[in-house]
Amino acid sequence: MSCTVLLVDDDPQILESIGSYLERTGYEVQLASTGGGGLALHESHGQDVVLLDLQLPDQSGLEVLEQLRTHDAAVILLTGHGDIETAVRAMQLGAEDFLTKPVDMQHLSALIDRTAEKVRLRREVERLKSRYEPDLSPAGLGVSPKMREIARHVALIAASDRTTVLLTGESGTGKGWVARLIHGLSRRAGRPFVDINCGGLSPTFLDSELFGHEKGAFTDAKEMKRGLFEVADSGTLFLDEIGELALALQPKLLRVLEVKSFRRLGGTLERTVDVRLIAATNRDLEAAVAERVFREDLFYRISVAVVHLPPLRERTREDRLTLLQWFLASLSHDFPGASSEISADALDRLASYVWPGNIREMRNALERALIMARGGRIRLEHLTSEIRGRRRGPAGRAASGQSLEQVERLHIERTLKKHGGNRTHAAEELGVSRATLIKKIKKYDLSS
Repeated sequence: MSCTVLLVDDDPQILESIGSYLERTGYEVQLASTGGGGLALHESHGQDVVLLDLQLPDQSGLEVLEQLRTHDAAVILLTGHGDIETAVRAMQLGAEDFLTKPVDMQHLSALIDRTAEKVRLRREVERLKSRYEPDLSPAGLGVSPKMREIARHVALIAASDRTTVLLTGESGTGKGWVARLIHGLSRRAGRPFVDINCGGLSPTFLDSELFGHEKGAFTDAKEMKRGLFEVADSGTLFLDEIGELALALQPKLLRVLEVKSFRRLGGTLERTVDVRLIAATNRDLEAAVAERVFREDLFYRISVAVVHLPPLRERTREDRLTLLQWFLASLSHDFPGASSEISADALDRLASYVWPGNIREMRNALERALIMARGGRIRLEHLTSEIRGRRRGPAGRAASGQSLEQVERLHIERTLKKHGGNRTHAAEELGVSRATLIKKIKKYDLSS
């Protein structure tokens, strides 16, 4: 299907020349000579890309832009040379790019193609998220008071969509998922989420990846390349393993965080971006600062809001059960027909295992178990020998294979009996609040 373009300009010659060129090039083009007419056409047809003149007879281009952005329109501005300052301000409001008149037609065509591809990718991501991704919710972090406090902290950070965030914790504790969660809960959710791992990349390659390069900037730079800061403009950039960032690149990262602008490798033009940075590390960055391998000023700049994710061995059994449920729901999309039931002894081992590889290991173990179970209930023999060998104390277990909810009911029932019905003490052992326990008691009809 060809790209659809809406051209809004009050100059009949512009409408004729650009409109005819784009139609000959293969685009589907609609024309409007006023802001109101353009808004009406976009509301009824939802074109992929809007070319918008800043000077219109009925209202300002900025007003039209703001209304188009409420419908998530991808807008390229057409400006006179005297409108550059206004165009830069408009890009801060969400425009994709701007071109000065007279327009170079080949440049315009290439820009439309790039913008349309961004729109297509954005729509595809949203489509896949709606079909396959479990709900993005802080509740997925766990149910214990400690994890619920982390979830509350994450929600507050998400609401402040310009704050730089540092996620800390061992490898595999879910830092990447939390970064996506923060992005998904923020006002930037409809914009790009771009991630890169700083470990194992040479300084020159990482410089090019983050900031882009101009043609001829180095030996293999045969074409101009946009960096990830440009790709993530108005969205979120996630830098994993930021503790591995080369010392030579740290001042450049600090500068873009401070002034929101940078130069491509080999370039002289300052480029302005609006990007929220989320960084993650499993290293002790304060120790790295003391060792002079990480800049102190950069450390303080990226640690405006810090979220520490504890390893699974430090989380409660109920938190691990919540994660198991979450992963089973997620994996069921990849394994149609897979059972969501786990035998009591298998679930007991999964919930009791120390998980040295943390969340990543848990997900892999469940995926393997689903494959080995071949659509049936996951049993003890479907788990790896390491997990099967991790035995608990003499606590009783359910006698037969049950769903996760059934096993949770039995576990709560046993804990209440252990404490003689004392809900406060039972809640403390389960790692949940008393209010949560009361809800569970009502849900499972355990009040009698």
